[in-house]
Amino acid sequence: MSGADADGAAPRRSIATVCLSGTLTDKLSAASGAGFDGVEIFENDLVAAPFSPAEIRDRCADLGLAVELYQPFRDAEALPPEAFVRVLRRAERKFDVMEDLGAETVLMCSTTSAEAIDDDDLAAEQLHTLADRAGERGLRIAYEALAWGRHVSTWDHSWEIVRRAGHPSLGLCLDSFHVLSRGSDPSAFAAVPADRLFFLQLADAPHLAMDVLQWSRHHRLFPGQGAFDLPGFLRQVLAAGYRGPLSLEVFNDVFRQSDPARTAVDAMRSLIHLEEQLAGTPAAATLRDRLVLSAPPGPPELTGHAFAEIGVDAESGPVLGGVLADLGFAHTGHHRSKPVQRWQQGDATVLLNAAVVLTGDPGQAVVGALAVSSADPDSSAARAEALCAPVLPRTRGPAETDMAAVAAPDGTSVFFARTGGNWMADFLPTGAEPTAATGITGIDHVGLSQPFDHADEAALFYRAVLGLAPETSTEFAAPFGLVRNRTVVDPSRRVRIALSVAVLRRGEWAPCVPDPQYIAFRTGDIVATGRALRAAGVPLLAIPDNYYDDLDARLAIDPARLDALREIGALYDRDAHGEYFHLATEVLGSRVFFSVVQRTGRYAGSGSLDAPVRMAAHRRQRLRALNGSRTDA
Repeated sequence: MSGADADGAAPRRSIATVCLSGTLTDKLSAASGAGFDGVEIFENDLVAAPFSPAEIRDRCADLGLAVELYQPFRDAEALPPEAFVRVLRRAERKFDVMEDLGAETVLMCSTTSAEAIDDDDLAAEQLHTLADRAGERGLRIAYEALAWGRHVSTWDHSWEIVRRAGHPSLGLCLDSFHVLSRGSDPSAFAAVPADRLFFLQLADAPHLAMDVLQWSRHHRLFPGQGAFDLPGFLRQVLAAGYRGPLSLEVFNDVFRQSDPARTAVDAMRSLIHLEEQLAGTPAAATLRDRLVLSAPPGPPELTGHAFAEIGVDAESGPVLGGVLADLGFAHTGHHRSKPVQRWQQGDATVLLNAAVVLTGDPGQAVVGALAVSSADPDSSAARAEALCAPVLPRTRGPAETDMAAVAAPDGTSVFFARTGGNWMADFLPTGAEPTAATGITGIDHVGLSQPFDHADEAALFYRAVLGLAPETSTEFAAPFGLVRNRTVVDPSRRVRIALSVAVLRRGEWAPCVPDPQYIAFRTGDIVATGRALRAAGVPLLAIPDNYYDDLDARLAIDPARLDALREIGALYDRDAHGEYFHLATEVLGSRVFFSVVQRTGRYAGSGSLDAPVRMAAHRRQRLRALNGSRTDA
């Protein structure tokens, strides 16, 4: 039977065509290219296709795709007799389509019809009749409780109706969104006979207080991108004996406008990571005689940021180099074969790469790469490959380090450097030695703006590929729109990446710094470092007195400390676990700036509360640079 797995086999992976953008042929090609075994054909996609169901079946076969499900069949049960006659006619026509498609199972949603009668026995009787018609053709009906169904809105209610119907061609479709959005308990799946579990649909979602229909239609996500306990849900489904494909059904406005090939890869990564989360649990051990879940190499220990790389041009390179020198960095090396400079202070290393091709006016700069120190770079690269992030091709000289890199969703190259390795031998020394000139000791984190369409993809990439976990997630009203910030960290908190995205961007009115990026350096004494930077002429942002007056009112900071923060232009935040001090330079090269931070205790995050103040200050600085004069903007 389609979708059933042999003992000890890997689960089949499927994706609903409704997840993807484009025409049906676009979607099928994307699903096949990402490595899916099967698809759910969404009826609207088939109706709009110029090919017959038989031709679509052949196309799927050529692409190595099974048609796992045809969906949805709506408003079928608990109807008055005259309405049910029309349902039977419609069902027979759809069964014809399924036979031509090669689909053995149809998804039948609990009714939302105003004609429906609140009568479980009637619903069971009519579903039995439909299942009898389907069974005569060798087809099956998977009944699903919509979370907004008129009379049946929970999975356990749908099971009661299927149980009463008592037909072998009628079973359940369990959809994680419909189950978890209603707060239902997946552990009760164990009460359902395994042969009545016909299909499984997986979707994640953020926790939102809104109408469940709108939540479902616009805000679903792939597993690992939202807040649902998908590993726990899947564990209960598999423990109950489910043997069919793991299928994704995600309604999301962004996904349905994005490149389908890229979305399909993101979807596949989410399934592999979901399987991995379950594979190492005691529950998975009981399944191994019939199911082998994905187990890519585990994420090796990360020990810090090896370097951050900024792409520069002939105009921005000297500017960035001059500011690094003022920050106390020493220019310690030139790459053997590439126009790349190495700058160091303490354990912080910044590379300026003049070989990067930059677009736009002269003077651009971009954080184009970062490197994490890995205890096992080969395993880090193998893990990335297993999670659909292939290693990038690179040219290197015969005496240069073979350092693997993968591309993050925003195009940033992520390198894996061996902890304690000798990759710095790729640079010829200049004779200058790194010092602790201004108290900077290392890289605290890297801040990267994400394109709105790929923000969820980026969060999953860093979580799955690097093994980072969300530390904080905040939204704040910036001067020119709402911004969402999510910080991801490794278990030791030695690698941090702050991902930010403008939640809505409409029209041409966006006079802010476009897609800002920054490198945040660590110090143990923000006041001493700030004073040293001021004395060295580092172009630090000017923070208005209003901010410090508000800080005093809100947090009653010690007056001496407040005066010191005002003197150096530092921002301040604290949470239940510690404090966070941070100051920033002006924007250098259109979108890049440097930050210096000090943490105390186990403060989590990257100072998002103060980001609007910093962004407004950057706006004033940008206008001064554009106008060549002072401004009150």
